[in-house]
Amino acid sequence: MADNKPKLQVSAIKNGTVIDHIPARHLFKVISILNLDHIKTQITFGTNLESKKLGYKAIIKLSEVYFKDEDINKIALIAPHAKLNIIKDFNVTTKRQVEVPDQIKGIAKCGNPNCITNNDNVNTIFYVLPKDKEKVALKCHYCEKITDPEDMEVF
Repeated sequence: MADNKPKLQVSAIKNGTVIDHIPARHLFKVISILNLDHIKTQITFGTNLESKKLGYKAIIKLSEVYFKDEDINKIALIAPHAKLNIIKDFNVTTKRQVEVPDQIKGIAKCGNPNCITNNDNVNTIFYVLPKDKEKVALKCHYCEKITDPEDMEVF
């Protein structure tokens, strides 16, 4: 008996990166901070996919794209449970859980308009709070303002 149920198909990528376990509500923020709108290779993304861990998740598949540690830190700020799969010849060669570092330099903006980083040519430095890193908050090295995830501006 033939199975007439519709099947969802997302094509596999030969070489590249898959970012999985992005909270669905943060998909477009991840796309924005990674500047994926400027990539010339194939990008496939899905959102509001059921997830036991997150409730709903998003996924991004990028053909021929690999990330530097600095970019992975950006992903971790927005999606601390995200996983990166490196694909070579249609096979997953590396699985990597993003990790929020203890310190972030030069990739987020301080929310204090009077902070030296917003008024002089000084790179931002933040300490990541809390230590469990479930909800990432940043404490500015210079002015000590704490920036919550909802107010975080990553560049």
